[in-house]
Amino acid sequence: MTANFLIGLREGLEASLVVVLLMTYLVKTGRQSLIPRLWAGVALAIAVSLGFGALLTFGPRGLTFEAQEAIGGGLSIVAVALVTWMVFWMARTARSLGGELRSHVDKAADGAAWGLVLVAALAVGREGLETALFIWAAAQSTGASTLPLVGALLGLLAAAGLGYLLHRGVLKVNLGRFFTWTGVGLIIIAGGVLAYGVHDLQEAGIFPGLHSLAFDVSAAVPPSSWYGTLLKGTLNFSPATTWLEATVWLLYVIPVLFLYIRANRSPAAQPVRSPAAAVTAHP
Repeated sequence: MTANFLIGLREGLEASLVVVLLMTYLVKTGRQSLIPRLWAGVALAIAVSLGFGALLTFGPRGLTFEAQEAIGGGLSIVAVALVTWMVFWMARTARSLGGELRSHVDKAADGAAWGLVLVAALAVGREGLETALFIWAAAQSTGASTLPLVGALLGLLAAAGLGYLLHRGVLKVNLGRFFTWTGVGLIIIAGGVLAYGVHDLQEAGIFPGLHSLAFDVSAAVPPSSWYGTLLKGTLNFSPATTWLEATVWLLYVIPVLFLYIRANRSPAAQPVRSPAAAVTAHP
């Protein structure tokens, strides 16, 4: 649940910042009449994301066990790739995010009547689709059905609240630091999802080594215990881990964390400013 709360909070806050930036820019440029189109695009993005989540949840049912495991493992790997790209993208483009969105708004306002609907739908929908896929993959790896959704929903609600407070100027947050540390957390979580995706592919018979264990600490960390459940829900830790799972986890987490921390320390990685300040600085 904790891991999915972090996913919902991180992705939800990114989407909230996009909406806040767009709303602030529309108000600053005297285009308040376009705000309903902005919300129409957001609603469309949410509907598409929910539909995608439902497809992931109910689509594989009725297939053979091996087919379900193959689909689950493959989508878990895709989810990890998307999340990895997302955290590096945020580190690289946070400085110019406001300018890019303003450029899209200007083009939409001067073009088709409902161009802003598409801008908002694409900007928010990307976050929504990534969230749906990653939460589904995390839920598959933990074996739970309800708690991951509850955690993600709480994270999204918290993100919406933070977005509102940022928009009103009530809350001052070091967004650069927030995204940096949540990015570290997501990389570690993604490592667990990747390892479990590999385990699914081993279950499907696509990868070998299902019964070749690197370690088995089930006696010390029973999967049904509260601490076993906590480790599984937060880090996707499996007490019985195969050599391939352990190898994949190490080969992903260590280099990706190194590259991510280095990217955030580079001069190009500047702190993310508040939405209102970003718009005011570039009218």
